[in-house]
Order: sequence, then C-alpha cells, then structure tokens
Amino acid sequence: MGFTLRFEARKDTINKDGKVPVSIIVSVSGKRKRIKTDIRTYYFNWDQGLQRAVFVNRKKIKELNPEFDPNNLPSSMDIEDINQELVLVESRFRDLAKKFELDNIAYGVQSLCEAFLLEQKPKTIKEESSKYVLDYIEKYIRENEAKRARGSMSVYKSLKGKLEAYLKKSRISISFEKIDLAFFRSFENYLIKEGEINNITIAKQLSTLKTFLNYASMDGIKVNDSWRAFKITRQTLEVIALTEKEFLTLYNLDLSNNKKLDKVRDVFCFGCATGYRYSDLNQLRRGHIYGMEIRLTVQKTQKPLMVPLNKYAYEILEKYKEMEMPLPVISNQKMNDYLKDLGKLAEINEPIEIVRYRGANKVVNIYPKYDLLTVHVARKTFATLSLEKGIPVETVMSVTGHSSYSSFQRYVKVTEERKRKEMARAWGAPELKKVVGGADQ
Repeated sequence: MGFTLRFEARKDTINKDGKVPVSIIVSVSGKRKRIKTDIRTYYFNWDQGLQRAVFVNRKKIKELNPEFDPNNLPSSMDIEDINQELVLVESRFRDLAKKFELDNIAYGVQSLCEAFLLEQKPKTIKEESSKYVLDYIEKYIRENEAKRARGSMSVYKSLKGKLEAYLKKSRISISFEKIDLAFFRSFENYLIKEGEINNITIAKQLSTLKTFLNYASMDGIKVNDSWRAFKITRQTLEVIALTEKEFLTLYNLDLSNNKKLDKVRDVFCFGCATGYRYSDLNQLRRGHIYGMEIRLTVQKTQKPLMVPLNKYAYEILEKYKEMEMPLPVISNQKMNDYLKDLGKLAEINEPIEIVRYRGANKVVNIYPKYDLLTVHVARKTFATLSLEKGIPVETVMSVTGHSSYSSFQRYVKVTEERKRKEMARAWGAPELKKVVGGADQ
C-alpha cells in the first residue's frame, strides 16, 4: 500500500495580509483528504507545478502585482524556510506510512492523516517547557540528530550556544511568544558586538532562529508573528570554483606516490564532474549506478535525482570498480584538510581576495586559492564549468537538483574566459593584426 501527497495554495483563500494558506492533499487507494497547515505564502510566490514556493524579484512583482509593496517581498531565505517546512511534512508522512507498514497495519487516508495530526497537536499540557526557545531547540536536536544532516545539526547547536550566552548575559529566559522584532534587533546587536563572528555567520544564526520559529508554529506552539518583519542583511559571497585548466591539471596530476591524495583527488574530481554534495558522494553505493547514469535520493532534499555520467565521472568509477564502494570517501573535515595540500601540489595558487564585515568594519584577506579548497568547491566548479561549456541553466539546475534560480544563482561564476567565449560567439572573434605603434599581439 502506498500514498500520494501534494500541496495546494488556492488563490481564492487569500487572507487580509494577501497571503494564501498551503494545504496538504493526501490520497490513499483512491480516497483523499485535505489538511490545513499554518504555512502561508503570497500567491505569486507559489508554483503549483513545482509544488514549492519560489522567489520573485522586484522587477517581476511589478509585472505581477504593480500595487504590491516590494519592501514586503519575501527573501530567498524566507522562501527556502517555507520549502523546508514542506520537505518536513513530506518526510513525516513517509515516516508514518513506513511505521504502519513495519507494524503490519493496513492504513487508509483517514488513519494516516489522523496520525499526522496527532503529532501536530500542541504539547502545552505535558511539555510546557517546549514553549521556551532553548528547551525546544534542545528537544528538536535530540529527536532529529539521527535523521538530519550533520551540517544542519552543527548549525542548530551553534545557534543554541549563541542564544544561551545571550540569554545568560541578559538574565532572561525567552518564550516563543516574546520573540518579536525588538528581540531580533537586540540579538543581532549582541552577535555583532560580542559574538566575534562576521556578518555572514550572523545572518546564518538569525535565519536559523527564523527556521525554528517556523518549526514551533507547525508544532502548535504559539509564536509572536512580528519577527517576520525583521529583514536579514546578507553579503554576496565570493564564489570559489576551479577553472577548466585547474580542473584538468588536478585530474591529470600524477599522484602514484601518494595514495591518500590520489583518492582525495578522485572523489573531489568526481564531485566536479557530477555536482554532488559531500553528503551524496558519501552515500553513493553501487546500487545507485545504472549503466551510464546515477540515480539516488538526494540527502538534503530527499528528492530522487538522475545524473548522467560524463567521461571524467565514468573513468573515476572504473578506477575503483573492483572495490566494494564506488568511491574512496573519507570524512568531510579530513578531505577539506587534504584538499589544501592537493591544491598546493597542483599549483592552484591564484590569489583570491576575501572580504568580510563585522558590523560596519570591513576585513580584507588575500589567500592562495588552494587554501580555500573544500569539498563544496567541487559542486560550484561543476555549475560554473557546465555553464561555460554552453549547457543551458535549466539543464545544469536539473543535474544539481536546484528547483529555483535564486538558490542556484550563487553557484554561478561568470569567469573572464566565459566572457571571452560568449563575446566571440555572439560578435565574432577579432582577427589579430599588427597594430602600427601598438604592442605586439
């Protein structure tokens, strides 16, 4: 027995704030049931085909709704928060259905939905402490540590630590009802003055707190909605990606005398050739490989994804075909450490300027590129080189698993080489001639 689930945001149910509620429609054996949720979004931010909220920029909103105040537009992170809630709903239904099946209990649409709704009931009688933010975060971490990505858990634990320090200094304990716009401003000021972290990390802490407020609301805890007016200022990050020349240098580097770096290079280059995150490189098994393509469920989004093999990815898999695992993956941290040694050996040493802000203070550092290599650079390299080779944006997004351009855009790096190729293709390459009185061509 199985079930299907979809979401619907009906434009005829717009509330006074101009938002539409997102409903869950569950079907089992031809019977279906609609469940209301607390998830709200503007109608123009909803894509029924994608079953997800989508980012809309200021230019687009002028076309869709000229009277809408663009200052109230949800940010791309707000959209990601909504979509994360939808992913959690899908995950909860899958877990409930699996539990029914493991217990050999036949279920229908009514029993499945009742089990879901039972989980959503406010826990104010036996779990009064959950209304306090730190207790709720600690409980969430404890209950989800085994099934959420390690990176997400690290971010949640970091937020918990920062909040504990802030509340200790302020000598208060805070409930969800008291987290309002003023609290966000005060917490942000604390992080700037005493957190010893840059603005990018501060933005991540604040957006994670917003995520927990959404989780709490879904769990039936009363939340002060005024926090939604707080806008997080985000800095555009430098995109670190290999050029095609650097990728080929690394791919062809003779590492026969260093097996450790040889394996790290292969895993990294496989990521450059497929766009996989570390979590998916780590979970790859031979059962995911079907001829000349890979089919697996992406760990971060829990969505199935097919990636065709190119010659580089295929050659790397062939190299390890006699091994039990398709790739010799080691821990993320160790791989990040070894990648810096590998990049230095490959002379990937272009100077890169990194600009960060702590409050209003600008901090500039220049690093050799090899010092900035991490596993995630492989994914950015795939996106960048694929676009340089002329693969359409939509195709690259399909391979990387991105559903919206706003979240994909940060992985796109327009290099000088790409500019040259695009200009030559559009306008024609210049004929090189000796310029009288000019420099040699």
